[in-house]
Amino acid sequence: MILYPAIDIRGGQAVRLLRGDYERETAYDSDPVDAARRWAGEGAEFLHVVDLDGAKAGEPRNLDAVRRIAAAVECPIQVGGGLRDAESVAALLEAGAERAVIGTAALRDPAFLDRALAEHGDRIVVSVDARDGKVSLSGWTETSDVDVADAVAELGKRGAARFLCTAIEVDGTMEGPALGEIGRIAAATDARVIASGGVGTLADLDLIARVAAPNVEGAIVGRALYERRFTVAEGIAALA
Repeated sequence: MILYPAIDIRGGQAVRLLRGDYERETAYDSDPVDAARRWAGEGAEFLHVVDLDGAKAGEPRNLDAVRRIAAAVECPIQVGGGLRDAESVAALLEAGAERAVIGTAALRDPAFLDRALAEHGDRIVVSVDARDGKVSLSGWTETSDVDVADAVAELGKRGAARFLCTAIEVDGTMEGPALGEIGRIAAATDARVIASGGVGTLADLDLIARVAAPNVEGAIVGRALYERRFTVAEGIAALA
């Protein structure tokens, strides 16, 4: 399993939000490149970058930061936030991202998602995030009536090969992952699933590795790394 250190960018800084609330933000690095270099230096195999400004605006706002991160580290990065059209996806990949993470538009614009999958294949990750089991949209500012497992099943039939799934109610809390939700999502698809939200200890990662379905390929960790609950290398060992 892969440990994905998270770098969430807002206002030019590396920050973390509590339960996706833009009013409950903690800033950790004034330059997200510093965070990227730190995680890569500790052995990260892949980085997860979120353009929070872009997610809220509906278009990428931190492509320059993506370029600088991609140039600063040797490990690949996946990036999401505000990707709502083909041009934005192309610009992100040209900026150095290995994977583009599509969220809101995957559910609201089927033609766009189909085109992205046709043009970029495995480089597209579909983010299906949930609050109390229902799909959340527009940078987690809206909650739909769509069940997250149903959404994953439908998107998988349309060709999505990798999903990123966040349980918003535990995101940033370090109180433990939503294992039941992860299991429900993984059971709904044969595609690969990246779990996100709630990891606070090495025991949490060990638990994910032990009980997760075979198609759960990794876990995203943010605040626990920033607050030095454990290192990237220790997290990788726990998932192994």
